[in-house]
Amino acid sequence: MTNFHRRARIGAGIALFTTAALGLTACATGTEATASSGGGEAVDAAAATSVDDFGSFADLEETAKAEGQLNVIALPRDWANYGEILDLFAEKYPEITINEASPDVSSAEEIQAAKTNEGLDTAPDVFDLGLTVALQNTDVFAPYQVQTWDEIPDALKEKTGLFVGDYGGYMSIGYDSSKYDAPESLDDLKDAAYKGAVAINGDPTQAGAAFAAVGLATVQSDGTLDDFQPGIDFFAELQKAGNLLKVDVTTATVASGETPVVFDWDYLNAAHTADNKDWKVVVLDGTGYAGYYNQAINKDAPNPAAARLWQEFLYSDEVQNLWLKGGARPARMEAMTEAGTIDADLAAALPEVPSETVVPTEEQSTNAGTLLGEKWAAAVQ
Repeated sequence: MTNFHRRARIGAGIALFTTAALGLTACATGTEATASSGGGEAVDAAAATSVDDFGSFADLEETAKAEGQLNVIALPRDWANYGEILDLFAEKYPEITINEASPDVSSAEEIQAAKTNEGLDTAPDVFDLGLTVALQNTDVFAPYQVQTWDEIPDALKEKTGLFVGDYGGYMSIGYDSSKYDAPESLDDLKDAAYKGAVAINGDPTQAGAAFAAVGLATVQSDGTLDDFQPGIDFFAELQKAGNLLKVDVTTATVASGETPVVFDWDYLNAAHTADNKDWKVVVLDGTGYAGYYNQAINKDAPNPAAARLWQEFLYSDEVQNLWLKGGARPARMEAMTEAGTIDADLAAALPEVPSETVVPTEEQSTNAGTLLGEKWAAAVQ
């Protein structure tokens, strides 16, 4: 599992969103870019907020094909089945070349890339972001509502479509079962047997997966999402004990045994079993921590129609089921289950998770991000 990137069933097992309440109100404006739709009319693709602005979905497709490029960033191919998703888009739209940049960078580095390359044809068209970074950068996004907008839970979307949750999961612990027994609690990881063995997927001030690891440690330490200090304290104790391993987690480090114990999303940890036959995954009993990653369009996207076509593609039935194939929970899972379009076998294969689950709200994420910025570096130095 690559990297430094940002990279469950609740009740009947359909969605995580029932515990989230974003209530977001930010807005942004698009850039001035025009193209011709299939009907020959001028379309301001960068200002389009839905398919209707193009005339029809076929017009959006034709406009995107005319652009001929799509710039994506921070999409590791072994992350939640992104490889198959990217390849399907390329197969479906061979007229559009996908330019995959910096697959292993963090959410924060995605935003920095957009700012550094502003005005250039190499700037990212779209983003895949952890919630905290998304909340901090709404001025970088263009609002857009996909055709399946009404089937995305309100708690997962900024109301104008500046950013929208797409796929999610539970924070888990992956471990090499040839070296360790399954941890039953966080306290187990403080034991001397875990000397130099416990890694998190990135820096929690920049990466969503690492942020969530601190969130899990918080709620598993009898804290709440209103104050991440117990989670910071937990990792400070791991550092003091010499158990915290400061190595970027990748598929190679797991396969080689360099990172034998890893905090990461359940769907990412589960994928390591393909490279390490002894790799197992546990979602701890007690309170579980869940979260979604968010899609957003760069307001200065060099290929604004292709960016919007990509969003439509990601929220289609076919790709929502591909997230599920990657072990993640798609945002439209409830609606698709009701409509009978979900892959029932894949849904049934999702692992059991805690009955009590928390998802941070906008305010909690913002406050936690501020606290981590102030305290994390000193806690683990």
